[in-house]
Amino acid sequence: MPITIKSEREIELMTEAGRILGIVHKELEKALKPGMSTLDIDALGEEVIRSYGCEPSFLNYNGYPASICVSVNDEIVHGIPSAKHLIKEGDIVSLDAGVIYKGYHSDAARTHAVGEIRPDLQKLIDVTRESFFEGIKFAKEGNHLYDISRAIGDYAESFGYGVVRELCGHGIGTSLHESPEIPNFQMRRRGPKLKAGMTLAIEPMVNLGTERIRWMSDNWTVVTADRKESAHYENTILITKDEPKILSIADGNV
Repeated sequence: MPITIKSEREIELMTEAGRILGIVHKELEKALKPGMSTLDIDALGEEVIRSYGCEPSFLNYNGYPASICVSVNDEIVHGIPSAKHLIKEGDIVSLDAGVIYKGYHSDAARTHAVGEIRPDLQKLIDVTRESFFEGIKFAKEGNHLYDISRAIGDYAESFGYGVVRELCGHGIGTSLHESPEIPNFQMRRRGPKLKAGMTLAIEPMVNLGTERIRWMSDNWTVVTADRKESAHYENTILITKDEPKILSIADGNV
């Protein structure tokens, strides 16, 4: 499928979708605490999404049964919320959420510390976040897509972390997943040339140990093969003729 170039009106709609998603993430971060269930997180996320007149991007997407992907510790992505899974002090929790505003999607993820966590886990969260920003230094018209991929992977791997290969970022717009796929590691080629008006969901997934993964029996939850912790950081961005614009933020808070 060709990579879509968004019109000015489409960019306005995606910008508003991203602003609302930024608010959703801020509300989830404020609420996250020991003792709450991952289902509690999902219920709150859906409530906030709908309160802004949006729909959850993930609910029933290819059969996914929730609005927020809640992945804890060694769960990389797509954790299914459960009333039985209680958040504990010392956990790290990855929250992946998407909203649909007037037909346009925004997608973003954050990994949060619950109370006091191990220093190595805080470093993992920080490096994963920073790898995103290292990547988008190259997200401007005239560069190539895999310049972003190389920068993300080189940065994260310089700390000895495993960068997930089987899952990647993606284009986004009227569909949650559009072309192109965006790996988080160096590719042999440079990929398609970036053009102003492209909207991309860039999402490093970085493991404390091995890059290898396993799929759980629910056919959704992805965990690290060595069961060490993983972090996830994602934003929807807009390619411009100058610096990229991060769309999935509220009040400039990334």
